[in-house]
Amino acid sequence: MTDLEFIEQSVARREAMILDANDKIWSYAELPYEEYKSSALLCDILEKEGFAVEKGVAHIPTAFTARYSRGAGRPVMGILGEFDALAALSQQAAASFKSPVISGAPGHGCGHSCLGTGALAAALAVKDYLDAYEKDGTIIYYGCAAEEGAGAKQFMARDGLFDGVDFVYTWHPASRNEAQQHCSVAIMGANFEFFGRSAHAGGSPHLGRSALDAAELMSVGVNYLREHIIDQARIHYAYVDAGSTSPNVVQDHSLIKYEVRAPKVHQMKELFERVVKVARGAAMMTETEMKYEITMAFSDYVSNDVLGRFATKCMMEVGAPRWDDNDYALAKAFLESYDPVTLNAIKAEIASKYGAGRLDALLAKPLDAEIHPYKDGPHPYESGSTDVGDVGYAVPTLNLNVATCCLGNVGHTWQMTAQSCSSLGHKGLLTAAKMLALCTVRTMQSPETIAAAWEEFRAKTGGVYHCPLPDDVMPPVGRY
Repeated sequence: MTDLEFIEQSVARREAMILDANDKIWSYAELPYEEYKSSALLCDILEKEGFAVEKGVAHIPTAFTARYSRGAGRPVMGILGEFDALAALSQQAAASFKSPVISGAPGHGCGHSCLGTGALAAALAVKDYLDAYEKDGTIIYYGCAAEEGAGAKQFMARDGLFDGVDFVYTWHPASRNEAQQHCSVAIMGANFEFFGRSAHAGGSPHLGRSALDAAELMSVGVNYLREHIIDQARIHYAYVDAGSTSPNVVQDHSLIKYEVRAPKVHQMKELFERVVKVARGAAMMTETEMKYEITMAFSDYVSNDVLGRFATKCMMEVGAPRWDDNDYALAKAFLESYDPVTLNAIKAEIASKYGAGRLDALLAKPLDAEIHPYKDGPHPYESGSTDVGDVGYAVPTLNLNVATCCLGNVGHTWQMTAQSCSSLGHKGLLTAAKMLALCTVRTMQSPETIAAAWEEFRAKTGGVYHCPLPDDVMPPVGRY
């Protein structure tokens, strides 16, 4: 029996359990740091399968590690899982028209229900392989909470949970099948609070000092700042507390969230300090007080070319998800659910990536049915961020993208929520499980690949992890 045949049998034997776990986590749709039922379900399965589970790691109640070792326990192999949802993206499973299960409720609009359970199936298959072939090694499933919030992996890395690990694989639901080549950008987020003095806005406005004015002036200042930052940088904000709902009261408190992104951590920190200066200026102009709390920061994701080339061969051996006519019809319905402006942008993207000559055929059957080749760096940066980047600065790491949705699908949408609990999501996560497991087993069998991955890792990162967060910043559980 080949390695792949063994893995396929292992995944198939647990298919019903894995898909049931996906659908349950999908239905829980728990927000970052609140994934108690999702985390408990994954831990329960792993404990029953013989893994030693440590819960509440890195001061995060819903984060955990699950470890299984044989023999000498080397090499040590990691697989990352996620399971948090996004606010306000509730949607009926497999429904290609907007129909929330509960209006305004969370939903798995980034497919993390699939991510966590596909990674789970992979970890169990690697455990089976170690047992069946009496191989030395350790497989660790990392239960990574709150990727859509303030993250967990940077806190886990800071606490040394990746120390001594030889390599890490993970995956993400996507519209294409490929080892991730592009880099993601670093990000830092903070809560900015302004404290003023309330007063009657009509009778004694001169006695008031408006915290809302301060927040608005901060936004104005940051908007002017946007002209003077590098092209790859981004600044986002959201009002959390505008002070009150009474316009005739001078607001004595406001809270506004800001996030800044830039390709590298040092660029991100420099930009963040400029935003802080704007906030201080807004406080001075309004005679209010300002304080800020850094709540999150992720390092940039840097792909490991050694692992990228190696994993792509494994992905090609497994092959893309086996789509059928019903899958193509469902994907087409989701593609056509987008508004005309978005759909035109999607068509342009498909033509750019696959060639204009294939556009009509792919619009008729909009699912990726191939594995795309890996190209060595330098790799371009895309403007998204993930705490997987911090793992990549702690140990050689690679992310696989595996199709679980229609071509051109827009993430963080109700369409993604619906597809994550459909035949598309199911087939994608099972395929991802086989890819992750085969990549892990084959890398375990290739000490020269591990050594080369570490050589590249040290050259790109310096070989020492530096958390982008100040040492005193703890996970903002219950405060994010």
